[in-house]
Amino acid sequence: MDKVLLSHGGGGTMMENLIEEVFSKAFDNEYIKGMEDAALLFGNITLTTDSFTVKPIFFPGGDIGRLAVCGTVNDASMRGAKPLYLTSAFIIEEGYPIEDLKRIVKSMAETAEEAGVKIVAGDTKVVEKSGVDGVFINTSGIGVVYENVDVSIKNAKPGDIVLISGTIGDHGMAIMSAREELQFDPPILSDVSPLNKMIEKLMTLEKAVKVLRDPTRGGVAEVLYEISKMSGVGIKIYEDKLPIKESVKSACDLMGFDFLHLANEGKLIAVVDRKYAEEALEIMKSDKYGKDAAIIGEVNDSKLVTINTIYGTSRIIDRPIGELLPRIC
Repeated sequence: MDKVLLSHGGGGTMMENLIEEVFSKAFDNEYIKGMEDAALLFGNITLTTDSFTVKPIFFPGGDIGRLAVCGTVNDASMRGAKPLYLTSAFIIEEGYPIEDLKRIVKSMAETAEEAGVKIVAGDTKVVEKSGVDGVFINTSGIGVVYENVDVSIKNAKPGDIVLISGTIGDHGMAIMSAREELQFDPPILSDVSPLNKMIEKLMTLEKAVKVLRDPTRGGVAEVLYEISKMSGVGIKIYEDKLPIKESVKSACDLMGFDFLHLANEGKLIAVVDRKYAEEALEIMKSDKYGKDAAIIGEVNDSKLVTINTIYGTSRIIDRPIGELLPRIC
């Protein structure tokens, strides 16, 4: 590897290799080695950061501003934490319309209010024409872990149950339809949404919730592989249990995409103690962003990530190499 490729930012094996070969070696410490969505500091403080370069900036169901807030709120929440404060940094291309910038900032403010977080610091840089593509945004977030909670990607154990909070692949296919000017009926909308209120309710189950992860770049398949690797377990899911909108499935069939590789920006994967799986499912379904939640699989000791198909066979799930679509978040 002598040059960075678009696929190095896609959330699959190429991104993992880039992180391991470049960043992890240089920034070697116990927080980086954890490979969590947010670092856990001082015992109960979470810190996370993310950058957003989505194209197009305004897409069906959302925009880069809502995405920036939801992405960081959700990453903080995946450690079993209540997100509290965000920072926001903008890199803006010279000549970018002020009205569009106001629209983005307004969307961020409304999403932050919905999530119950405050944007407390920021930075603005302007670069020459073509220095960036319109606007790039970085957000960082601080949160506090809920009491009596231990959520980590390393906590999955054989016998645990795997849940997802809703339909798969909505964001990735919404970006594809907008970018390629494809028409679907009904239109495919991004699922971009803050999940912290749902997670706050899940945390009432305390240590019954073992792992939380949002399947963004690389999709559900990548998250399952990450959990399998970091927990040292296998995971089996069931094709007939996977919630997916018919329009998204049809679009994937048409274009030859595996919907398990498509990005999501308003869904979570939860690994839960088997005794509490149904209760966790009901909590998800009670939230406005979890009405399509489902139990989709279970953890085993095989060290493999597999799917039981609708045809009665079982196969290993392909791990994504790089993102199907660059710049989806």
